[in-house]
Amino acid sequence: MSDPGARLRRLLESPHFDPQAYVKQLSQQSDGDRDLQEHRQKVQGLADETAQNLKKNVYKNYRQFIETAKEISYLESEMYQLSHILTEQKGLMEAVTQALAAGGGRDDASRELQAAAAFPREAEEQKQRTLTSLLEKVEGGKGVMDTPGRHLVYNGDLVEFEADSMSQVQKVHAFLMSDCLLVAAWLASRRGAVKYRYDALYELDSFAVVNVKDNPPMKDMFKILMFPDGRIFQAENSKVKKEWLEVLEDTKKSKASRERQAREAPPPAAAVAPASTNPFDVEEGEGEGEGGGEEGVDLSPEWVRELPEDLDVCIAQRDFEGAVDLLDRLRRHLGGRPATAGVKELRARVEERVRRLTEVLVFELSPDRSLRGGPRATRRAVSQLIRLGQSTKACDLFLKNRAAAVQTAIRQLRIEGATLLYIHKLCNIFFTSLLETAKEFQNHFAATTGCYSALVVWSRHALAMFADAFSKQVFDSKESLSTAAECVKVAKEHCQQLTEVGLDLTFTLQALLVKDVRAALLSYKDVILEATKHRNSEELWRKMNLMTPEALLKLKDEMRGCGVALEPYTGEDCWLDLSYTVVAFSKQLLSFLEEGLKLYLAELHQVLLESLREIVLAAVQHVDFSLRCEQDADKKRFIAQNAAFLHDAVLPVVERRFEDAVGKPARQLRELRKSSRPPPARVNPESTTSLV
Repeated sequence: MSDPGARLRRLLESPHFDPQAYVKQLSQQSDGDRDLQEHRQKVQGLADETAQNLKKNVYKNYRQFIETAKEISYLESEMYQLSHILTEQKGLMEAVTQALAAGGGRDDASRELQAAAAFPREAEEQKQRTLTSLLEKVEGGKGVMDTPGRHLVYNGDLVEFEADSMSQVQKVHAFLMSDCLLVAAWLASRRGAVKYRYDALYELDSFAVVNVKDNPPMKDMFKILMFPDGRIFQAENSKVKKEWLEVLEDTKKSKASRERQAREAPPPAAAVAPASTNPFDVEEGEGEGEGGGEEGVDLSPEWVRELPEDLDVCIAQRDFEGAVDLLDRLRRHLGGRPATAGVKELRARVEERVRRLTEVLVFELSPDRSLRGGPRATRRAVSQLIRLGQSTKACDLFLKNRAAAVQTAIRQLRIEGATLLYIHKLCNIFFTSLLETAKEFQNHFAATTGCYSALVVWSRHALAMFADAFSKQVFDSKESLSTAAECVKVAKEHCQQLTEVGLDLTFTLQALLVKDVRAALLSYKDVILEATKHRNSEELWRKMNLMTPEALLKLKDEMRGCGVALEPYTGEDCWLDLSYTVVAFSKQLLSFLEEGLKLYLAELHQVLLESLREIVLAAVQHVDFSLRCEQDADKKRFIAQNAAFLHDAVLPVVERRFEDAVGKPARQLRELRKSSRPPPARVNPESTTSLV
């Protein structure tokens, strides 16, 4: 029995399939809607299966197309190289044929060699002058001429493209020299002689040249492959591209040939120079002994020859310690030796690797990298930069990294409903980070004392960022003075922790907060004055009834905690021989004093003192006005008793508490108390002692 799905597939795939006839027959044979739905599901299943098969075939063909394109590209490159080799062989054969066919060939060749050797110094100097004049247009390219014997072979404008997206990156000018390739970026906005900026320098034996197949509109391109990536350049036209490819190959082969001949040649000490009467020969020999010989430095060890490539491997594997160890080993090997031509060439190759290593370490410390792990996460890159002699750069990058980390931590801190809880978290995160940064900084730069000023400047900037977040949460949200005072107290306590590393920023924190603290004190002073005026307007000068003994005891304990005793003013049962207005004012005044002392700064001494004086003066003036206006003798005696309470019980406590906390005399409060001495009044009718 065959599969119904297979029968349906064969039917639909039949070349004589008639859809209309098939649907008509299906509708006649089906028994209701259920059969049609089942048949529809079968057809839909076949459609999905066909779509999947089609997609698989497309993917398979696409992979085969990509593989074929790669093979074609490889074959094209090999064919181009083979064509180049055949062209070279053809040129050599033609040159040999012409030399043999020419009359007096050996004598003519000898004369040509002598003529070419007659002015070697002039030809070399001319090439170097040409290179120097071109490099004057390159910013940062002065060190390229330090290597002796280096001269210009070819140069021209190119356009660099991104390898993945094939989008244009920048315009460059390439300088092909006898032993390296210099790439300089074009400065579009620069005027004057300098038109380019140093971008990269590649040794000829450190990269390979690959032709890129033309694929309009992307054409006339070639690729330079170096470890671990490559760069794509576009020439002006196909002719220029062909010239670049040919001259690059020729120059690479010429350098390899020179190096091979140098290795195979006998050492200078083994060569016996014939006696000569030419004084120029003597001078040349002496010059070689002084600056051109290799007897001062041994560059024959294998690790010295392979050091540039080993540095490339270390950088690619992120083995920064290994790379710096290799550089230290080379520095010890070359230390104090004469700078010969071989040493200069080696140093030029190594300096390019040092620049790349520095760029990688700088990227490791950039704020764009992950900031997790705290200051210790930067320890590896910072220590290696210091070993490379880049202490200033390491200091700057380390502090920028930590600034970004602190800013990110503050920004990610969730704002709590309770301000004090948020401030506790904020202070804990910020000052802990600051303390860890200072400790890590001391570990890194203990031997570089000149960097400590940068830490101090950075700490001040970081503290300004903290103060901004602190003020927005505490002062801008109009919190109560008690909450603001407690928050400032928490910030000061955390700031004191920095003294264990010799960093005292308390004065800086106070200077950043003084403006907001002054505004908070003055604002709360105005609130107290308004409340005092409102109570004074409703004052009836009646004794205060606490209703229960517990309430009276609680009030006594509260006032005793502020330094004021209420026992001499306690009446019968739950009565207090003081006005509600005076008691409320006293509590508010003493509370303002305590909160103000928590917020006290030397710059705010006069502000706090004047605020206390204004608040006291408002109450004293009200009591004095009531005494002068009141006609009832009993009420007048009661008002005088309240005035005596303020003068003898409250104001001395305020004055003494302020002087003990600040350490300076409160002259304004003392003068105000002396000038507002109330008339004699008895506390209780039975008492014979009056408050003076």
